[in-house]
Amino acid sequence: MIEVEFGPADVAGLRFAHSPMAEIVAGAFVLRDRGPGAWMHDSWRRRVTPLLPRWPVLSAVLFGPHHYAPDFLNPVPRGSRPTLDDELRLLAATPLDTVVEQVTAGWAGHEPPPEIQGFVRFPRTQTTVLIEELRDYFETAIAPLWPLLRTHVASEVAARSRAAAERGPRTMLTSLHPRLVWDGAAIRIGYPDKHGKWSLEGHDLTLLPTAFAAGNIFSIASAADGRALLYAPAGHGNLWASDPRPGPSPALAALLGPTRAAVLTLLAAPHSTGEVAHHLAIAPATASHHLTTLRDSGLVAPVRDGRRLLYQRTGLGDSLTLS
Repeated sequence: MIEVEFGPADVAGLRFAHSPMAEIVAGAFVLRDRGPGAWMHDSWRRRVTPLLPRWPVLSAVLFGPHHYAPDFLNPVPRGSRPTLDDELRLLAATPLDTVVEQVTAGWAGHEPPPEIQGFVRFPRTQTTVLIEELRDYFETAIAPLWPLLRTHVASEVAARSRAAAERGPRTMLTSLHPRLVWDGAAIRIGYPDKHGKWSLEGHDLTLLPTAFAAGNIFSIASAADGRALLYAPAGHGNLWASDPRPGPSPALAALLGPTRAAVLTLLAAPHSTGEVAHHLAIAPATASHHLTTLRDSGLVAPVRDGRRLLYQRTGLGDSLTLS
């Protein structure tokens, strides 16, 4: 059982973010283990596994005998949508003695390979090599999926935010994962083989929807950057289907018409009028007409993102689309 002290006052510090490093580390778990839901990544795994010798230092760090990922590879994001460069700068700033301690911990009791021994002898050089391999791994294994991952997480955050507003934060939190329970005093994650108890210590709690999390939920604790829960967003299985962007159901298309139903389905994540037109290959004027009709029907609502006007589904739109 993992327990995180979390009272009603801590709800004010709850936030969402999407982390490239979280996707990298969770993806390594998918390559390493065949845990719950891992089957859905089989096609991706078959593509990436033969390439692992290209990243010997990264492989030695993440595929050690203890199945351990060093904490410094999981920085809690300081913004909601950090880039890989943002997070690699945090990694590069990690004290070298911390890097060495955490990297070697993954091989404790075993003879470490030369890639791990290099951290002890030349920690700065080896950390630089690790960061460059992380960058290349991301570009090769994750970047082709990145726009889709970002869109899916935007949909997840929008839906969770609506759930918190309409049904309260308890419902939103406890629906993150079947193993998670919040009793008003602590969040408890029911893994019988994992144990730990920690508090927020004045930090916010960041929720990290991560497509490679499969059926798992992980806790991340960092004294410097805060605390986080890494979990799989709703509907993440659709990301790995041959056609990951689901179309409208026949019933919804019959009710609203195929184009308007497609617009409503797309708006699980916020989109501008131009983006709707682009994704559905329709004229901007047509997209605007359908958005206005859906707005007037209470199925979508406009939201501001800086200077951009976006549209997203309302709770009523979710109910209609997901029923």
